[in-house]
Amino acid sequence: MSPLEEKLKTLPDSPGVYIMKDAQGKIIYVGKAVILKNRVRQYFHSQKNHGAKVKAMVAKIADFETIVTASEVEALILECNLIKKHRPRYNISLKDDKSYPYLKLTLNENFPRVFVTRRVEKDGARYFGPYTSGLAVKEALELLRKIFPLRTCKNFAKRPCLEFHIKRCPAPCAGKISREDYAHFVKATEKFLEGHTTEVEKNLTSEMLAAADDLNFELAAKLRDILLAVKKISEKQKIVTDAGDLDAIGLARLNSEVCAQIFFVRDGKVTGRESFLLSGAFDEPDEKVIAEFIKQYYSRTKISVAEILLPVALAEDDAKILGEWLAAKIVEPKRGVKRSIVEMANENAERFLSERNARRELNHDRTIGAVEELQKYLHLPKLPRRMECFDISHIQGAETVASMVVFEDGVPDKKSYRRYKILSTDGKPDDFLSMREVTSRRYGKLTADELPDLIVIDGGIGQLNSALEIIRGFGHKVPVVSLAKQFELVFVEGDSTPVVLPSGSQSLYLMQRIRDEAHRFAITYHRKLRRARNLKSELDNIVGIGPKRRAELFKKFGTLEKIKSASIDDLLTVSSMNRPAAESLKNFFATKI
Repeated sequence: MSPLEEKLKTLPDSPGVYIMKDAQGKIIYVGKAVILKNRVRQYFHSQKNHGAKVKAMVAKIADFETIVTASEVEALILECNLIKKHRPRYNISLKDDKSYPYLKLTLNENFPRVFVTRRVEKDGARYFGPYTSGLAVKEALELLRKIFPLRTCKNFAKRPCLEFHIKRCPAPCAGKISREDYAHFVKATEKFLEGHTTEVEKNLTSEMLAAADDLNFELAAKLRDILLAVKKISEKQKIVTDAGDLDAIGLARLNSEVCAQIFFVRDGKVTGRESFLLSGAFDEPDEKVIAEFIKQYYSRTKISVAEILLPVALAEDDAKILGEWLAAKIVEPKRGVKRSIVEMANENAERFLSERNARRELNHDRTIGAVEELQKYLHLPKLPRRMECFDISHIQGAETVASMVVFEDGVPDKKSYRRYKILSTDGKPDDFLSMREVTSRRYGKLTADELPDLIVIDGGIGQLNSALEIIRGFGHKVPVVSLAKQFELVFVEGDSTPVVLPSGSQSLYLMQRIRDEAHRFAITYHRKLRRARNLKSELDNIVGIGPKRRAELFKKFGTLEKIKSASIDDLLTVSSMNRPAAESLKNFFATKI
């Protein structure tokens, strides 16, 4: 009898959690059970009813553990915690859920603040989220800071900062507001984040009137401004039902992806929504996907509703346990306004997936699709998956530089970019000589296996021939083309008639992107060298300023303008500077004004 069969015989007849492991001891699945003995045995007996995913998982199980709990709800909570901690391969999970941002309201501080975080802790603070868009949560935070004047500093400053002077913070650090008055803003912020704008308006109105009665007109005016801002936002929210507060969950599938979308309805208005991709869910039935989503989503956020609407009914046991855990009514509405909210969530989940698929297709067309087009139009022997493009930059021959940018499958590979300071032109403009130097330095020591699939030269047929002279001289047979900017013509080896890529084609856009990126990279390097040269030339004319002091001045102040405007005392903070050198520098620039 195998060790697994022996363990199956000793399974407890009680609720709990089971943990499946592979041959390396890695946790591959975590589940809960009302009766552990019955649930775990199902995996190993009568496998004909199992789906492909479960069969694949069972084939990898080398061992399992069980943890007995006092109740089904305790088993549910433990399961959520273990899935969050171990992220097992075969569990349904919120895709990349570790990276979801939250808004944190630090109620555990005397003067709370609100900010974005990706770590949820049991520290007495309130966490709102998760949000699926980092941009969305930043916009929400910016809106909050415009409406509610909470402090933003991590540590109290000694005097009010700019936020106080632009009326974005009441400066509790300087004692400009009492803890009791500050609490009005904190309470309003908390209710606003919960979506209870009607309650916020009611509380703000009563607090504003109370402040006015107490002759605290400054606080009353601030509360009035906040009230008007909240009302303006509330007017934009769509009224959908008089049922009060609820969450509505929608579900959609497309290709191999599954999306759950949750609508937040507060005070009868849709206050927001979030979409979540679910991994490992496509082969699972809708009711199981929804149950797993509820467990994982609400284990990460505080529930503030009494009702959750679903697109499908859950298994009776799941509905009972989840309802008990969340202290909420979990139902599948069949008709009426509540059903229409669920249908709206379903439709938006479908739209999310279709738009995501459209973006993926567009991205494919712009990248690997453009590469495939380019092979066709230029008659290349192989797909140009790796392309290297060169550009020359100078001003009348001064500070001549070259850049090389790399695209892999139509996407910039910035870690492979290279830049070159051209040494062969002696300060005279000579793009052909510059191109021969840079291609010689790049390809002189490369083997055939290290070469790209296509080399692109920025310029016309002259630049192309200069590059070919060097590249063919090394015996390399890699295709080389050039792109002339004026008419976007592509010149190829051995043919004076250029190739005209179709206007509006993705292959043309790809060639333009790689050429423009090479130009940008070259110009950036050229400007850097020119700034360094200008700084060096001016400081070199000052008595007492040598290479060491020049380098330290630039490191300290960053720009020549800041060095010019620095006082003698500021200049003396540079370790190598002395007073005669500082006075010499100040006098030099004073005479040039």
